[in-house]
Amino acid sequence: MPRLPWPLPAVLVWVLAWGVFKSLLLAGAVPWLALLLASATGGLASVLGTTLWRRLLMALGFPLALLLGGAAGGAAWLWLVPLAVLALVYPLNAWRDAPLFPTPADALAGLAGRAPLPPGAQVLDAGCGLGHGLQALHWTYPQAKLHGVEWSWPLRLVCGLRCPWARVRQGDMWRADWRPFALVYLFQRPESMARAVAKAQAELAPGAWLVSLEFEATVLRPTARLQGADGRPVWLYQQPFTRA
Repeated sequence: MPRLPWPLPAVLVWVLAWGVFKSLLLAGAVPWLALLLASATGGLASVLGTTLWRRLLMALGFPLALLLGGAAGGAAWLWLVPLAVLALVYPLNAWRDAPLFPTPADALAGLAGRAPLPPGAQVLDAGCGLGHGLQALHWTYPQAKLHGVEWSWPLRLVCGLRCPWARVRQGDMWRADWRPFALVYLFQRPESMARAVAKAQAELAPGAWLVSLEFEATVLRPTARLQGADGRPVWLYQQPFTRA
């Protein structure tokens, strides 16, 4: 299950919990016991989640949906409410990318010293989410022109409100043109890094930087590596890239 694209594991856990709940009711179990055992099933299956917030979402999705429907007597379709909310916030064509991985506020401390940029340089947060990465970049490069691209409309709207000094637009980070940017920042997932490297090699100009929080582009030799305050590495790659 961990290899399935997110949020498919959560959907499967919710379906499993719902199936257990309905099967127990059909077998004559009292509603509270069916609810307890179905929720426990979802809780046990949630250990397959790869992060804490994913495990919580997998475990709580079914009981919360049932609660919204008035516990055991509610409308059956209300168990789909968490899925609908998740699909709105995290659209299907973004499942291969990272979900809500907020950049810690001090994660990029020292970045400007290793990847200096001139005033007015354009910087992109590819997959900016709620804007945590943009805020960290703004603190690091206060004179840069910051841009964010985010596929989810709700996240893009919240990000725009949180980061009024940045130009945030809704769009596909993989279709966005990276050529104007002196630095592209990513906090994605290991499976995304090969695609990011290919795009950066094709579009970033000589001297431009690809910066990745936590996840290394293993096919490249890093130009530098920083250690964030929370222990996460920051990987820096400057064009022209060097193969590992």
